[in-house]
Amino acid sequence: METDKTDTHDVDPDESEMLLNLNSSETNPWPYLQDHFEFKCKKGNSFIMRCKLCLPKMTELAAYKSSTSNLHKHVKSNIATVFHKHVLIFSLVSNNRKYSLKLKAFTDFVAGRKRAPEPPVIPTKQAKISDVMAVGANKLVPQAKIDKLMINFICEGLHPFSLVEQPAFRDLLLALNPQCKIISRPTLRNRIDGAANQLKKTLVSHLSKVTYVASYIGIDEETLERRSAALACQILKGSHTFDVLAGALDDIHCQYRIRGKVVRTTTDSGSNFIKAFSVFGEQSQTEEAESESDQDSSEDPQAVYVDTLSILEQDSGLEYQLPPHQRFACHLLNLVATTDAAMAEKNNDTYKRLSRAAFGKCQAMWNKSGRSYMAAEIVEDQCKLQLIHPNQTRWNSTYMAVERIIRIIQEKGEDAIRNVCEEFKAEIVFLTEYCTVMKPLVTALNILQSETNTHLGWLLPVVFQLEAKLSRLETTSKMCLPLIRAVQDGIEKRFGGMIKDPELIAAAILLPKFKTTWTERADIIEAGLVYVRQHLDQMAEAAVEQVGQHSSDEEDFFSSMKSRSSQGTGELDGYLACVSNKMDLLNSFPHIKNLSVKLNTGLPASAACERLFSSAGLLFTAKRARMNSANFENQLLLKLNRKLID
Repeated sequence: METDKTDTHDVDPDESEMLLNLNSSETNPWPYLQDHFEFKCKKGNSFIMRCKLCLPKMTELAAYKSSTSNLHKHVKSNIATVFHKHVLIFSLVSNNRKYSLKLKAFTDFVAGRKRAPEPPVIPTKQAKISDVMAVGANKLVPQAKIDKLMINFICEGLHPFSLVEQPAFRDLLLALNPQCKIISRPTLRNRIDGAANQLKKTLVSHLSKVTYVASYIGIDEETLERRSAALACQILKGSHTFDVLAGALDDIHCQYRIRGKVVRTTTDSGSNFIKAFSVFGEQSQTEEAESESDQDSSEDPQAVYVDTLSILEQDSGLEYQLPPHQRFACHLLNLVATTDAAMAEKNNDTYKRLSRAAFGKCQAMWNKSGRSYMAAEIVEDQCKLQLIHPNQTRWNSTYMAVERIIRIIQEKGEDAIRNVCEEFKAEIVFLTEYCTVMKPLVTALNILQSETNTHLGWLLPVVFQLEAKLSRLETTSKMCLPLIRAVQDGIEKRFGGMIKDPELIAAAILLPKFKTTWTERADIIEAGLVYVRQHLDQMAEAAVEQVGQHSSDEEDFFSSMKSRSSQGTGELDGYLACVSNKMDLLNSFPHIKNLSVKLNTGLPASAACERLFSSAGLLFTAKRARMNSANFENQLLLKLNRKLID
C-alpha cells in the first residue's frame, strides 16, 4: 500500500542534486531502480523508498518484501503531476538534461519498452554438466538427434568413419550426455548410406519440378534464381574413353530422370569429352546428318563408299542420348592467355627480348624467396608484402604474382624492388603495361566462372566487351602491342564459332541486362532476333493448336498466321522496348521468359564442377586409400548438398 509519510517541504537545488547522485546500491534491494528510487531504511518486512522523481518534494513509499507494485502504482498515478513539476524546476536547475533523461527512462520502463532484469540469483556452487543434463529426462538430447548430428559432423568435416571409435571422441559425447549411445563404424556407414539414398530421392523430387537442367538443378522459373546441387561423383575404372564417359553421363541422367531436360552440358576441351558429344550429342548428330547428306548429293550415285573406321568404332548395341555440348569458356580463355599469348614472342623479337628479361628476373625472385627463408624475410622487410608464387595449373596465379610486384612498386616505390633485385630497371615499365593489357582478360575469366549470377547468355557480351577493351588499348600500348594482337587472334580462334551461334546470341538478347546493347554488329543481333522469332512462333502455334483442337480444318490451317502476328512478334517488341534491366521483367512476357530460361539454364564455364573436385580431393587422401567408392560418393554428396538436407 502506498504511503506518503514525510512532509513536502522544498529542498535546496544543491541538496536535490546530491540526493540524485546518492549511490545506495549496497543496501538497495532493487539496485536496478536506483536511478528512480533511493533506499532509506527497512521497517519489519517493508522497505522504505524515497522517490527521486518527486524532488524537491520528499515522498517516501513502503514496499512490502520483494514486491515493487507500490512503486509502480506511484509512478503511474503521479507521472503527469511529476512531469509538470519538473518542467517548472527545469527553469531553475541548470542540469535539466539529466532530469529529462531520467524521467524519460523511467517512463519507458513503466510503458514496458524498457524492462530491467530481475537481480540474478548467484548459486553457492557451480553446477556440473552431468548434473544439469540429468535434471529431468525431457532435457536430454534424443538419441536420434545425436545420431543425426554425428553424421552431419562426419560428412561436413570429411572425417573418417573410424572417428566414432576414437576414445577422445567417445569421451566428449559421454561427457555432454552420459546416457547417449555411440554408434559403431558399420552402423555409421549404414546410416550415411541411408541418408544418401534419401538425399537422392529428394533430388529426384526437386528435379521433377524443373523444366530445364544443365548439369545442376537449373533455374527456378518462379524466382529466376539459379539453384544448384551435386548429383554424382563416380569413380570410372579403366580407360576414360568417349563411350565410357557417354555411358556414365547417360546413366546419371536416367537415375535422376532428367534425360530429356538437360539442355546443355559444359565440360573442358578434352578430346574424350569432345568426341563423346560429337558422337552422341543431339546438336552434333544433326550437323553430321546435314554434312553427310550434302556429301552424298555431290558424289556419284552409282558409287558405293564404305567407311571401315566407322564400322570398327560402332557402338555395341547401347545408345546414349547426350545433350548439346558447351566448351568450358574459362579453359578457352586460359589457352588464350598462355598458348596464344606466347605467339607474341615468336612474331616480334623486341617483345620477346623484353618479355624474357622481365619474367626471367621475376622468376629468379620467386624462386629465391620460395627456397630461402632469409630471402623471404628480406622481401617482407623491404616490401612489407610477401611475393605471390605462380602456379603452373592456374594462369591467374601468374597475373596475380606480377600484379603483386606492381602493387609493391606503387605503394613502396621502385627502391623496394631494387633492394631485392638490383637489376630491375626497364622491366618495371614492361610489367606495368603487361598487367594493364591482361587485366580485362582476368576480369572476363572471373565473371564467366561465377556459378549463381552468370548465365549462358553472358558469354558473348563478355567476349565482345573483351575485344572492345583490347582494341582501345592498342592506341596507348608501347611495349605490349604484339601481346594485344596475339590475344585478339586467340579470341577469334577460340570463340569465332560461338560468336556466330544463333542460340548463344539469342540467349544474350533474352537477358534484360543485355538485350541488344552488347554489340554494334547488326548482323549478329539480327541472327539472334530471327532465332527468337522462330521459336516464339513455334510456342504460339503449339498453344493455338492445343486450344483449338475442336476447330475446323480451315481455321486450324490458318491459325499460325494469327498467332505469329499477335503473340510472337508483339511480345518480343514489347520486351525490347522496356527500359528495365532486371530479371523480373521476364515475368511480364511468358513466352520470352520460357525461352530465356531454356537458353540460359546452361553455364558458360564448369567452375562449379572444379569446386566439387576440390572437395573430393580433400576427402580422397592417402590415409583413406581403402575407402569404398560408394562411401566416397555418399559422404561427398551429403557435404555438398547440406542445404537440401536441412
